[in-house]
Amino acid sequence: MNRVENRNAWEAASKKHVHEYRELLEQARNSSSLVACELELLRPLLASRPVVVHLQSGHGLDDIALVAEGARSVVGVDFSSVATLAAQRRADELGVDCRYVVAAVPGVPLRDGCTDLVYTGKGALIWLRDLEVWAADVARLLRPGGHLFVHEGHPMVPLWTWDEDEPRIRPDRGYFERSHVNDTFPGNGAVEWQATLAEIITAVLGAGLELRHVAEHPEPFWKWDGLDAAAWRGQLPNTFTLLARKRS
Repeated sequence: MNRVENRNAWEAASKKHVHEYRELLEQARNSSSLVACELELLRPLLASRPVVVHLQSGHGLDDIALVAEGARSVVGVDFSSVATLAAQRRADELGVDCRYVVAAVPGVPLRDGCTDLVYTGKGALIWLRDLEVWAADVARLLRPGGHLFVHEGHPMVPLWTWDEDEPRIRPDRGYFERSHVNDTFPGNGAVEWQATLAEIITAVLGAGLELRHVAEHPEPFWKWDGLDAAAWRGQLPNTFTLLARKRS
């Protein structure tokens, strides 16, 4: 599937953010979408009231949570006009200082050194074919001393089945493959790019950023409603967090 087809698939999936507008609005108003392992690293950074850029911002609930935790403002960037329009409407309705830009990542149309913190993840890196170019774009956006924060699905996740009795590895996928076709919601039929954890870290280091923290977690960032997959019960890595800093 080419870039245009991927965009079409994601625009269709993003309609969920419109259909569930009120539900997501109430979530944003009453709870935080940031999980404990994120907040542990983010709170010290957010204490200084940074300007944040959220790459591949999706429904925008993380942006509202970032402002609630101390961010001065958030600029969300996503190539789905459906998602960004819904996110902007939610932020406006809640009176939160977030604005949205429709654009592909990398190649973000924001000025160099415009942000203190780049936040991304939760299903973002899988849409990026060239992580070296992505990391260079992140470094360009950051001010000296600024940080990159990633909370993302672990690169091993495409291998896990959703069997409930015990965790298994899918025989049709491999950790060192370059891509696979998503056969589940939300990107059903779209091509997801694969990179190993080492390749992600190497891309960040290659952009001149200093690695400050990497951790792997058994908890997924998203679960299919009503499903209790054995792969989610603590034996396998399902997410990771990464924090890096641009040298002063």
